[in-house]
Amino acid sequence: MLIGYKFINFAPGWGLKCPSVYLYPMKPTSYLSKKLWLSARDYIMIAFATIIYGFGFSAFILPEDVVIGGVTGLGTIVYFLTGNIRAIGYTQFVVNAVLLSVAWFIVGRQFVFKTLFGVGCITAVTYIMPEWFPEPLIPGEPFMNIIIGSALSGIALGLVFIHNGSTGGTDIVGAIVAKRSTTSIGRTMLYVDFFIIGSSYFLFHNLVTVVYGYIVLFIISSMVDMMINTNRQSVQFFIISRNWDRIANAVNAHARRGVTVIDGQGWYTKQPIKILLIVCKRIESVTIFRIVKSIDPKAFITQGQVSGVYGEGFDTIKTKQDQQFTATLESEYEDADHHHLGHS
Repeated sequence: MLIGYKFINFAPGWGLKCPSVYLYPMKPTSYLSKKLWLSARDYIMIAFATIIYGFGFSAFILPEDVVIGGVTGLGTIVYFLTGNIRAIGYTQFVVNAVLLSVAWFIVGRQFVFKTLFGVGCITAVTYIMPEWFPEPLIPGEPFMNIIIGSALSGIALGLVFIHNGSTGGTDIVGAIVAKRSTTSIGRTMLYVDFFIIGSSYFLFHNLVTVVYGYIVLFIISSMVDMMINTNRQSVQFFIISRNWDRIANAVNAHARRGVTVIDGQGWYTKQPIKILLIVCKRIESVTIFRIVKSIDPKAFITQGQVSGVYGEGFDTIKTKQDQQFTATLESEYEDADHHHLGHS
């Protein structure tokens, strides 16, 4: 392993000296094995999550005659109309097959391939598990069943999304609409789910079950957001230490995170100091603390929560690119460049 420094200019008069860690290339077989393991782990977790979803839906929500959103809710309506409990699984299969066929031409084959596994798992659990629970697990407590079932379903869907999966249904509808319009995927899914749950009133003529359906929708959405945001939460460290170079090298080598070195000055001592700026996932903060404590227990550290970290190793910017605005910026840059050359 070789360690060096590079100087990065972010703006005129503002430069940062950043330590860089150069690692020898990983052996191809090792890299391939790691990639295969990560892919297999995602599929295992998606399958496990859909089992949790099937249990929460079949054991707590469905026995209370509550229609939820998505294709599962659509299948529930078909089940109540026909009396065939396996209609939920049939509906999942047929509707998702049609939606994926449309998505193949509009969204792309890569999206379809990534969605197929989740669709297969969710179809299987909604086909098999509802028959196992003719009665709710907590008799005579409909609200408690709704809360527990919604929480389990939301956690399950959050796990699916964290592991780069999808259960199809309104996800596919949202992706298709987003491809052809400026409406976001989340908003489209919300509209479709509201419509499916609201239509259950014409089936039961019972406002209570409709309200329960919207409660399920709210809790599932909240749990999914909590699961995703917890996984993505990041923290920011400022570290001041006499052994700043050793800490920076250790963070690069062991935490696998970048470090920015900022020049500062202690106003009391009037002495120059080095300040380390580190941004990492929240679950990695323990590693940072261990590194600092091992090298310099007396180091000065501040840790703060940050919302929205974008770039390599973190999230990508989801905002849709405005081609016209991009062209305007490029034109302004070229005009300024020509103007600068003219004066020089």
